[in-house]
Amino acid sequence: MQVVGYRARVDDHAALLVAEDGAVTVERLDPGTELSYRLGERHCAGAVESVASESDAGGPDEMVHHGCDAADAPYCPEHTSRWPCARCTGDCGKPIAACDEEHAVYLAAFAPDTVKVGVTRSWRLETRLREQGADRAAHLRTVADGRIARQVEADIAVELGDRVRVPTKIAGFAEAVDESFWESLCAAYDPLETYDFDYGLALADRPLAETLATGTVCGTKGRVAVVENAGSVYAVDLRDLVGYEVSGGGTERELQSSLGAFG
Repeated sequence: MQVVGYRARVDDHAALLVAEDGAVTVERLDPGTELSYRLGERHCAGAVESVASESDAGGPDEMVHHGCDAADAPYCPEHTSRWPCARCTGDCGKPIAACDEEHAVYLAAFAPDTVKVGVTRSWRLETRLREQGADRAAHLRTVADGRIARQVEADIAVELGDRVRVPTKIAGFAEAVDESFWESLCAAYDPLETYDFDYGLALADRPLAETLATGTVCGTKGRVAVVENAGSVYAVDLRDLVGYEVSGGGTERELQSSLGAFG
């Protein structure tokens, strides 16, 4: 078996995609789920393709995995998707169809006092914020297309930045957004609407960053799963699991223990 993908938590549940002999299983990461995977070698995760269901009832599409043995992980150059908008600043010819859709420019805040500017298609705004695990957010502007949105984003990014790394997000998991910090941002940018997200984690202490797939799922925030194992709480970036061969039985590695394990 191999972990070949993941789904960040949005409206429903986060999940790992686990493939065996071309078939893909969705391992839901709902709170209380028991995981017992031992991580083996890591290599390219290949590609997952959705194919129409053959059932007469017209059920949901099935997923098929195309394996790859290249050593690069999580993906080799052949299986790495390059999104043309990743570093776009609006100086483009709107290369994809989605560029012509209405876009929202937003601020996403992460506890206690980290913020980034971003853009997304207007209809995906709240979904995109939850995908990133934002604690607070502000919808700044709605514009006609993606090119204009990227131009606005680039201007604001000079002041606030447009990226937040996952370790920075994890560092604030047991904290709340600083209210004075947030209020000053809203006063400066006068948003159309603001958001306050609750992921139900209620952590007493910061979880330890770790790469494992063994333990009890406490919950998820964006693409990070919080897992309890032997009395300690860990934060697992799901992308860091992609590409690993897995087997049953749980981890045999010695893990760092959190302070909460000695309480």
